[in-house]
Amino acid sequence: METRSIVAPAAGLVGVGLATLAYAGLVERNLFRLREFEVPVLAPGSDPLRLLHLSDLHLTSAQRRKVDWIRGLDRLDPDLVVVTGDFLAGMGAIGPVLAALEPLLQRPGAFVPGNNDYYAPRFKNPLRYFVPEKNRVFGPKLPWPELAAVLVDAGWIDLTNRRGTLKAGDRVVALAGTDDPHLGRDRYGRIAGPADRHADVRLGVTHSPEPRILDAFAADGYELLLAGHTHGGQLRLPGIGAIVTNCGIDRGRVRWLSRWDDSWLHVSAGLGTSPYAPVRFCCPPEATLLKLVPRLR
Repeated sequence: METRSIVAPAAGLVGVGLATLAYAGLVERNLFRLREFEVPVLAPGSDPLRLLHLSDLHLTSAQRRKVDWIRGLDRLDPDLVVVTGDFLAGMGAIGPVLAALEPLLQRPGAFVPGNNDYYAPRFKNPLRYFVPEKNRVFGPKLPWPELAAVLVDAGWIDLTNRRGTLKAGDRVVALAGTDDPHLGRDRYGRIAGPADRHADVRLGVTHSPEPRILDAFAADGYELLLAGHTHGGQLRLPGIGAIVTNCGIDRGRVRWLSRWDDSWLHVSAGLGTSPYAPVRFCCPPEATLLKLVPRLR
């Protein structure tokens, strides 16, 4: 009797765990959502500006559903598109990425790379996701320069340790971006200095939201900071939130809109996962439409 009373609950817990894993891997990671926020960064009296923020597509050649969903975002009629890295999830993904972005490439846009754009993912123990990574071992190099060149040829601005300016409607947008801080490729010194005060809005763009980079953008006067990388935590627990952030940012700001000093920070929860950790729980894949509106004063 005593043995049965122990075995039955244990079997139930195993069943719940398997059901949760199946939901996270087969259902939630494909429940693409659009998130919307208003961000008061424009001068009083300005018309709103619609900014589509994409991040962490992690596309492979087999993800037709994700490609179609991203293509459909063009219906939102954004004034500007910004992608904060991790377009790729392996070899042969450039075609799917361009197919997904094709309608949006007709609009003003800018981008930075992420760590997974440089190196193909590799298998590792999933439990290592929850501990700081030491002695990184990289997969094969990916053809990121080829993809970046196509995006630039389409008219998008490459913000890899660069500044840029573009017109979105009748507004001037000043941007500055870094290469991926997660790999230590950022060189903020190349873009340091006060943001263009003559622009209608100033955006700081990076892949991994490392506090040292966000502090520098905020100090230079960029009113809206855009990042990704965290996947919103990817695995979240009800009442607790993200278990890890996979970077230096605190768990409370691992996704969505928050304040960073005098700036606004938006960290995208992203649209994908590594092919070797294809699960999301209490954190569905997302794109975000940021409606930039006038400040109160």
